[in-house]
Amino acid sequence: MKKQVNSAQSNVIWKGKKLAGSHTGTIDIKEGYFELEDNKPVGGEFIIDMPSITVTDLSGDSKAQLEGHLKNDDFFAVDTYPTAKLVINNVVKKENGTYGVLGDLTIKENTHPVTFEQEWKEDTASAKVVIDRTKYNVRYGSGSFFSNLGDNTIHDNFELDVEVKF
Repeated sequence: MKKQVNSAQSNVIWKGKKLAGSHTGTIDIKEGYFELEDNKPVGGEFIIDMPSITVTDLSGDSKAQLEGHLKNDDFFAVDTYPTAKLVINNVVKKENGTYGVLGDLTIKENTHPVTFEQEWKEDTASAKVVIDRTKYNVRYGSGSFFSNLGDNTIHDNFELDVEVKF
């Protein structure tokens, strides 16, 4: 059985860090579903609307500049790659409504495995996912690929705080 995601009520909050601080924002789930057996998650697929990325910790010109930068080729190239995709391949029940999840995440046509823990409730699934952006050819400002960046060095990992409603 498929359980469709309510995209309008779901939230994905991202956080990226750099030596001199961090930034946060949101990005939308375009569509998605969980595959269920005996009312428990066993798989699923989610499409992320990359042009919807916003910055929530800045305003005015600074907000517009960072959003434009995240959308351009230095980061996610949303005109070329308008969607990202997570395919959940395996779900293992742990305890107290927690599941271990193994999936394949595709960003900019690069696919790599991701693992995370997911909390499952009757109408909500939530997870914190850590992603190494450099695996997806998002290398701008990475100290792993560029030297002499100083305070402008951006951490390779970014975090997603996901709450999916159905």
